Amino acid sequence: MLELLSYSFMRHALLAAALASLACGVIGSFVVSRRLVFITGGIAHTAYAGVGLGYFFGFNPFVGAVLVSLLAGVGLGTLSDRLKQAPDTLIGIIWAVGMALGMVLVALTPGYAPDLLSYLFGSIMFVSLQDLWLMATLNASVLLVVWHQYKAFLAVSFDEEYSAVAGLPVRFLQVLMYALISLSVVLLIKVVGIILVIALLTIPAALAKMFVPSLKRMMVQASLWALVFTYGGMFLAYAVSSIYQVQVPAGAMMILLAGAVYGVALVGRKRILSKS
Repeated sequence: MLELLSYSFMRHALLAAALASLACGVIGSFVVSRRLVFITGGIAHTAYAGVGLGYFFGFNPFVGAVLVSLLAGVGLGTLSDRLKQAPDTLIGIIWAVGMALGMVLVALTPGYAPDLLSYLFGSIMFVSLQDLWLMATLNASVLLVVWHQYKAFLAVSFDEEYSAVAGLPVRFLQVLMYALISLSVVLLIKVVGIILVIALLTIPAALAKMFVPSLKRMMVQASLWALVFTYGGMFLAYAVSSIYQVQVPAGAMMILLAGAVYGVALVGRKRILSKS
């Protein structure tokens, strides 16, 4: 299996997995701590509209996904209060509208969209050097903002009302967090696709939350879990594909591995607590 490392596509895939794992650990910890899983799903599915825009107007669909995801994230953060609508209502609407718009635009685009499924289910084995640079830029932006605003994010995560009384710009921080979630979602689209991105953002962080008390340690451990799942999923997909002589999607194997580990950890933790 080590001979795979001699191929550039495999090295690109490993680098992409490492970049995605950092975003999973850092932003996923906020998503799990603040219970923003549904919001993450809405932003992820809205990104499909950006993919459709890219195909329709002839530019990189990945860039389209970045722009639409950011628009959706910032829009959710700023409009949910002003429009007096429950956040879950707006999320459900943009979730459906984003997917529908993407489907219509792809259907209206002349010719055949050859890598359309890669945006839905991931294509980590086909990450290009250009994709890697874009992922690295997005990752650096996310980590830099979190590092600069960590104490403020931490305060808002634990007590939003007290943070507002203390003078923190809670509304701005919420919009900023949604924007960071949007960028992280786009990072993960290349790895597991729009459909499975929620799982990879939440399972590593949920696992880490079982074992560590602090948010900072949770981020580190969640990043390591994400790295295990992405690397493990790739090599499991290769092994299963070799045995059965069929192409098994690496993104799906990552999520199956993550789900299995989470299930074992959940059952094991419950038994340990019941005995103590």
